[in-house]
Amino acid sequence: MASRVVIPQQARGEAVENKVHKKNPVAHDGKNRRALGDIGNMVPVARGGVEGKPNRPMTRSFHAQLIANAEAARAAEKNKKQMVVPDAGRRIEALKANNNNKIVNVKPKPIEVIDLSSDTEEVKKKPEKPLNNMKKEVEVGGGASLRKKAPTLTSVLTARSKAQIVDIDAADVDNELAAVEYIEDMYKFYKLVENENRPHDYIDSQPEINEQMRAILVDWLVEVHTKFELSPETFYLTINIIDRFLAVKTISRRELQLVGISAMLTASKYEEIWAPEVNDFVCLSDRAYTHEQILRMEKIILGKLEWTLTVPTPYVFLVRFIKASFPGDKQLEHMVYFLAELGMMHYATIMYCPSMIAASAVYAARCTLNVGPVWNDTLKLHTGFAETQLIDCAKHLSNLHSMAEKAKLRGIYRKYMSSERGSVALLTPAKALLPSL
Repeated sequence: MASRVVIPQQARGEAVENKVHKKNPVAHDGKNRRALGDIGNMVPVARGGVEGKPNRPMTRSFHAQLIANAEAARAAEKNKKQMVVPDAGRRIEALKANNNNKIVNVKPKPIEVIDLSSDTEEVKKKPEKPLNNMKKEVEVGGGASLRKKAPTLTSVLTARSKAQIVDIDAADVDNELAAVEYIEDMYKFYKLVENENRPHDYIDSQPEINEQMRAILVDWLVEVHTKFELSPETFYLTINIIDRFLAVKTISRRELQLVGISAMLTASKYEEIWAPEVNDFVCLSDRAYTHEQILRMEKIILGKLEWTLTVPTPYVFLVRFIKASFPGDKQLEHMVYFLAELGMMHYATIMYCPSMIAASAVYAARCTLNVGPVWNDTLKLHTGFAETQLIDCAKHLSNLHSMAEKAKLRGIYRKYMSSERGSVALLTPAKALLPSL
C-alpha cells in the first residue's frame, strides 16, 4: 500500500494568517475583515486562545476547539457592544417628557460660589445681612477694616418724603402739541428774556395820563375782549403792547382809547385765527375814531415797538404754573386768572416781572382756597421762586381782591362772578395775606 504524504497544515494556516492580516493599501474599503478568519483551519491559533505547537497536526477535535473558542470570543464582543446601546437609548429617553418629544433641560448642579481671602487659604461663606444692618467693610493695610454705616431704608424714605417733585409732564408724553421734549428749555429762555421787553415806570412821563385813566381803559378792554370771545393770550398781549408803547411815546388823553383799540387789533392779528375787523372796533368805540385813524395808530405802535410781539407775558407763565400747582382743578384755575387780571388792570403791578405776577397769583389762589401745603417743592422748581419771595406781590393781589366788590371798575369782577368761571370773585379773600386792621 502506498503511503499518503501528509502536508503540514500549520504551515498553510500560517500562510493564510499572514495573507489575511496583510493590509491592502489599494483596495481597502474600511470594513471589518475579521470574517475571513471563520473559514475552517484558516483561523490563527493565537485568536482561539489555545496555544499549540508549530508542528501540531490539525485534528478534528482541535479544529472543533478552535471554532468553539472563536465563537465564544465573538459572542463576548457582541454582548459588550449590546450593553452600550441600551444605556445610550435610556439616556436619550430620559430627556423626553410627557410623550410630546419635548426635550427637558437638564440643569447642572448649582455651583457654589465661594470667596477666597487674599490673607488666608481657608474658604469662608458670607452670610446675607439684613437690610437695616448692612455695613460696608473696607480693607486697609494689613487686614484692619473700617466700617461705614450705610443709609437705612427709613432715612431714605424720610428724605424722599421731604422733597417730592411731581413730573407734571408725564401725562403729555404722547401729546405732540405739549412739546414735552423742549418745554423746560423754553421756559428757561422765557425767564431769561422776560425783562428785555418789560415796560418800565412811565406814568410820570405822561403829562395827560394817570393810573386811573389806564385802569379805565383796561376795564373797558376786558368787556371788548369778552364780547369778541377772544383768547386769554390776546388780552395779556394787548396790555403788554399798551404799556410798552406808552413807555416810549407821549400821547394825549384823547388818543388813549385809540391806542387801546389799535393794540387789541394788533394782538388779535397775532394770536387769533379769526381776528376782529377794523369796522368792529369802529362800532365799539361809538365811531369816535375812523378806520384810517385806527390803522395809522397801529402802524405807529408797530414802528415804536420795532415789530417785537413775541414776548413772554404773564399768561405764558400762568399756564405752566397752574399745571404745576394742581392740574384739573377748575376752581383754582379760575381763581388764578381772576387775581392775575386784577393785577394787570392796576398800574402798581407793573413793578413786578411777568413770572412773579403769575407765581404770586398761584400762591394767593392756593391761600384763598385753603390748598395745603401752600407752596411745595414742585412749584418752587417750576416757578423759580421761594415762598418768601412771593409774599409782597401775593398780598398786593389779595388786597385787590378784597376791594374788587366795592370798586367802581367792576368789569373783571363781573366776569368772574358768573357760574361759568366758578363764581370765584364771590369767595372770601385770603385773610392770611390781608393787612391786619
